[in-house]
Amino acid sequence: MNDAEDNKPLSDFIRDIVAADVAAAAYPGVVTRFPPEPNGYLHIGHAKSICLNFGIALENGGVCNLRFDDTNPAKEDTEYVESITEDVRWLIDGWADSVLSEETFFASSYFEQLHDYAVQLIRDGNAYVCDLSLEEWESYRGAPELPGKESPHRTRGVEENLDLFSRMRAGEFADGTKTLRAKIDMASPNLHLRDPVIYRIRHEAHHQAGDAWCIYPMYDFTHCLSDSIEGISHSICTLEFEVHRPLYDWVLDKLPVPQPRPHQHEFSRLSPTYMVMSKRKLRQLVEENHVHGWDDPRMPTLAGYRRRGFTASSIRKFCQGVGVTKYKGVTDIGLLENSIREELNKTAERRCAVLDPLEVIIENYPEGESEELEAINNPEDESAGKRALPFGRRLFIERADFMEDPPKKFFRLGPGREVRLRYAYYITCQSVEKDDAGNILRIHCTYDPETRGGSAPDGRKVKGTLHWVSAEHAVDAEVRLYDRLFTEAEPEAQGDFLDCLNPDSLKIITAKLEPSLAETAVGERVQFERLGYFTPDPKDSTPAKLVFNRIVALRDGWAKLAKK
Repeated sequence: MNDAEDNKPLSDFIRDIVAADVAAAAYPGVVTRFPPEPNGYLHIGHAKSICLNFGIALENGGVCNLRFDDTNPAKEDTEYVESITEDVRWLIDGWADSVLSEETFFASSYFEQLHDYAVQLIRDGNAYVCDLSLEEWESYRGAPELPGKESPHRTRGVEENLDLFSRMRAGEFADGTKTLRAKIDMASPNLHLRDPVIYRIRHEAHHQAGDAWCIYPMYDFTHCLSDSIEGISHSICTLEFEVHRPLYDWVLDKLPVPQPRPHQHEFSRLSPTYMVMSKRKLRQLVEENHVHGWDDPRMPTLAGYRRRGFTASSIRKFCQGVGVTKYKGVTDIGLLENSIREELNKTAERRCAVLDPLEVIIENYPEGESEELEAINNPEDESAGKRALPFGRRLFIERADFMEDPPKKFFRLGPGREVRLRYAYYITCQSVEKDDAGNILRIHCTYDPETRGGSAPDGRKVKGTLHWVSAEHAVDAEVRLYDRLFTEAEPEAQGDFLDCLNPDSLKIITAKLEPSLAETAVGERVQFERLGYFTPDPKDSTPAKLVFNRIVALRDGWAKLAKK
């Protein structure tokens, strides 16, 4: 995506709300935030939120904060903080990095202030310490159509609640024995307003705060107050938080927070096909070794997409194309694959590689000799220039490009047939060499030296054009052919999502590459002609052992399957 496409004006209902607030001078400025919990790696769904929050800040001369909502020490880790920071910076680099706040924020930095706010709620009679266990609370909470029952501890006095909360902080009580609850409405049809827990006891070290705390605030209490502390104007969340908004507003209404206070707005989350987005299920894939880590190129994580070779701009373009609505729908992941195809078609240089080699002997080509032919680097970009491509008597072509008894519509190589070798010559198959089991070992051909460059002086035409590499000059490489991780468009709708794992999501082969590919730098993307787009694996590829990842095939084979 070029700068013009990246920054062209966008319109959606969230942006309309922001525009109205800007016009009314409702806030001193536009301040948004991206607030992940550091309990896993970011996935493609988070990319939509990143693009929306940073995009709105960019369009309105504002700021976007990266804040870690790190209130659950049992699930959070510094590894995730580092990976999330890297992913966010990668996705916005060169686009919206100018609006990223210089400071990285942590909700845990506000623990003392959040504690003081909780004390204020107690003093005002809006919170109480409850001794009910989670299991006991289930019988008190009720159901959406039935009112709940008040906790027997709801009528505790302010001083008793202050004393108990102080002792909770001091570590006198075991995990799960007491909670601090907001005193709201046990008859509310919204279960989130039925005296929700706002603090719980957890004797566990925190990745940022260490052992300073043994009580931790809940997300719904922390989130709105963190927004307020940071001066967020527009708190943009996905639709599952819509039912949490009344609690968000209640907390801010009950406490003396600065005005104007933030407001929450919700949009539909991204739900791509052929993926699972639950962090719990993604963690299961990693921990049960169905994939090779969070950055496995088959994973829907941003780290996985980056390693596979997707560009940040292609992901941003995909998110832009999906749009921002309140409609809960499923997005065809083929749109993301098309986004990277379109970009790389314009930018990636072409190279020749043979993934399933079949040896070809050019019988009338001089033995011991070779030559260099001229190959176009990118037909979409004349400035990319040309390169030298070695040619000799022994070549490799794709095994699928030869058939001994070809059907009528097969226009590639067969006995007695003439085809074009791209950038090289016309060749004609003269004979086939097999082993004792009847397997084809190699084919013997002749070439027409007058067709150098791929055209015949006498004007004759051929229907087939094949890619190839010179056997003498070819370099070996491990090529990882990545495909979709699941065979079903909606894996979670099929029962156990693991039953839908695609056994062909990764095929590892040894391929023959033209020699220039040995110089391909990590981060460089190339098209293997007629096959797809590839890039060196940033972790495993070395000069001594080349490893290429397939970013995406040249054509969408899944779309064809869906039509059958």
